[in-house]
Amino acid sequence: MTSTVGDFAANEALQVNKTKRQNILRMSNQTSNAVLTADGVSKQVISPEGSLTILSDVSFEIARGDSVAIVGASGAGKSTLLALLAGLDLPTTGTVTLDGHNLNQLDEDGRAEVRAASVGFVFQSFHLVPSLTALENVMLPLELGGAPDARGRATEILDTVGLAERLSHYPAQLSGGEKQRVAIARAFATEPAVLFADEPTGNLDARTGENIMDLMFGLNQNSSTTLVLVTHDPSLAARCDREIGLDAGLLVRDSKAA
Repeated sequence: MTSTVGDFAANEALQVNKTKRQNILRMSNQTSNAVLTADGVSKQVISPEGSLTILSDVSFEIARGDSVAIVGASGAGKSTLLALLAGLDLPTTGTVTLDGHNLNQLDEDGRAEVRAASVGFVFQSFHLVPSLTALENVMLPLELGGAPDARGRATEILDTVGLAERLSHYPAQLSGGEKQRVAIARAFATEPAVLFADEPTGNLDARTGENIMDLMFGLNQNSSTTLVLVTHDPSLAARCDREIGLDAGLLVRDSKAA
């Protein structure tokens, strides 16, 4: 009896998600401003206990220039969803379209090219190259992308984030907040279509974290870059234009942030 009730509840949740997806896709036909679309995205992995569903039938679209928070408890599927949206992994079923590219139709090299052209990342652990200065860290993606004046652009964006006096400093010589500023400068330097930020203040104290988010939201508002923020912090989520809530792999909320 318990199994029957559980199956009914699961099927009912899937039907609700399917209706949401149909409504979202109907709305998407009326607008051409979407930079990121998930259509019926599911992800299953094989574990020793059998097949494990991490995401189930998730659908939404995100407009260019928006700021969106992906929220949910640990294990809800947030980081998995971010990886799928960025083309770091492929869904088991469903499709992801990023800046006009259907990621399902691309091999790993093709997805890497889309990321290089359209995506920036900011993580809580910074991921700076320790043997490069702040300036060189920001120049790196610009040089890889063939930017004509990588040094000039990197210098400009580091000045924007308040690090004009730290250009020649190596990561070991920078504070946590300064390292994250370099990471943000590197992410925004290429003017990506989408910036993915995964718990960007997780390794920072509260005051420094607040300053970092002020900077990130300011850059988002002054550019056409879309910000997709994975966070446990309700106060950060509330600063976004919109919240997407996950629970046990299901999309349970998609609304304007409070």
